[in-house]
Parts: sequence; structure tokens; C-alpha cells
Amino acid sequence: MKLVRFDKAGTVGLGVLDNGSIIPLTALKERYPTMLSVIEGGDAALDEVRAVAARSEARIALDSVKLLAPIERPGKYLAIGMNYRKHVEEAIRAGVAEPTHQYWFNKQTTCISGPFDDIDPGVTEKLDWEVELAVVIGRKAKSVSEAEAPDYVFGYTVANDVSARDWQKHSPTFTVGKSFDTHGPIGPCIVTADEIGDPHRLGLRCIVNGVTRQEGNTSELIHSVWSQIAYLSTAFTLEPGDLLATGTPHGVGNAMTPPLFLHEGDVVRCEIDEIGAIENKVTAAR
Repeated sequence: MKLVRFDKAGTVGLGVLDNGSIIPLTALKERYPTMLSVIEGGDAALDEVRAVAARSEARIALDSVKLLAPIERPGKYLAIGMNYRKHVEEAIRAGVAEPTHQYWFNKQTTCISGPFDDIDPGVTEKLDWEVELAVVIGRKAKSVSEAEAPDYVFGYTVANDVSARDWQKHSPTFTVGKSFDTHGPIGPCIVTADEIGDPHRLGLRCIVNGVTRQEGNTSELIHSVWSQIAYLSTAFTLEPGDLLATGTPHGVGNAMTPPLFLHEGDVVRCEIDEIGAIENKVTAAR
């Protein structure tokens, strides 16, 4: 299933995206008022959602609503750096040392925005793009093995790890430069894990002003999704709704010669096969 959050005339609802329209989950509103509550409800909640979607005749036109970030506010938003070989190579050329372990940083959850919301550059002068497959954790995960990891995934979504490259260098943790408000667009939906199956076969692209700047496939991940979950859960507990951005392919603006950054009016489209696309326009700095 493809699960969405949407705003229709000021009222936020949950729904199932199906053939270009939305099946609203109004019948489950009292039981599951938020996407996080659906995620926490696990298989039982998904069974109820499927049942409602199967029997409901109600449909909402997609163009009559505003799609929102498909999860309200995860407890954690973690992202791994340099997880595609060609991206590692371009990062080294840009002066970044190759990591010897999985290389994680935080994106503050206040950065999260909707799939078609504007990107506000804020004070950065080096605004960059990064298309990524994001994993939505479905169950509490602590000391999970790679073999067990698939059982802890709720679903997948598209993420743009928007980066303020100048501010990213202010701290070795990257967090400040990765967490500006609006620099975490995600969506347009969460595709449940059962529909995706193996996530290591998905093509992904970033298109800037109509020009493809990044193109890759999750089969090229250095550290698999399962390895990422095992690694993180060795250190701390992952919780339902936590987001993991799994790395970006080569082609970021900062690594180009000369570097190319985003400016007011630029449009960034991030696509992942079987999930969908998000598209965000850069506004004037405020």
C-alpha cells in the first residue's frame, strides 16, 4: 500500500493512494489518528487499513488536496554519509576523508517538510541536493541482526537530504548544515515494506531544472539497509516512525567542477522507482 497524509480545506487526514486518487481512512480516524499511530499499530493496523481501503467507495481527487510529509514527526531522523562508491570518490575529490565505518549524522526532525513544499535556503550560500531512499522503522529495534532487520521495516519513502554545504563544515557532525528548516522534504507517500520487498533494486534520480544530476540504484549501496539497521541498533534503540536516509548516489552539486548550487527559482525533483517523486522549488532567502 501507499499511505499518505493530506490536507483538504484545512483538515488533515490519512489515506491510501490508489490509481491517482486517495481512499480516505476516515473510518479509522478515532483508532488511528496519525500516521505514527498506524506505524505503532503494526500488522494489525495495516490489516484494518487494507480492509477499509478494499470496501470503501469514497475517493478524493489527488489534485484537490495538499500532500503532507507522510509522517508527522519521527523521533529520530538519521542519515548515512558516503554510502555509494562513486559518491565516496567525488567526496574524496572535494576534500572529505573516506569513512572507515558507517558514517551517520542527525537531521533535526524540524527540518521535515512536505513532498511539494518550497525549500527556504535560509542563510546558506551553498545549497545542495541529495536524493535518498528513506526507511521508516516499524518496530522497536535493539541489537537486531542483518537477517532479522527486514522484520523491523514499516516502509519506504523518498527523501531529499538538502544540504547547506558551507554550514555543514561548521561542525564535524554535519548536523547544523543538514537540518535547516524545510531542508528535509519527504514523500509523497510511505510504501509499505510488503509491497517493495527487496529495497536493494530501486532506481533513484535527482533532476534539477529538468536536467538529471544524480542517477543510481540502491543495489549499489555500500552498506545495505539491513546492515544499517543492525549497526545502529547495536548502539541504541530504533523506534517506530524513525527515519533512516540510506545514502545518496554521485552527482551532488558540491562535487562538480566548478561546484553548482541551488538558487531562488530552481526546482529539484527526486524520484525513486515504485515509490514516486517529490518536487520542491527553492524560494528567496528569508
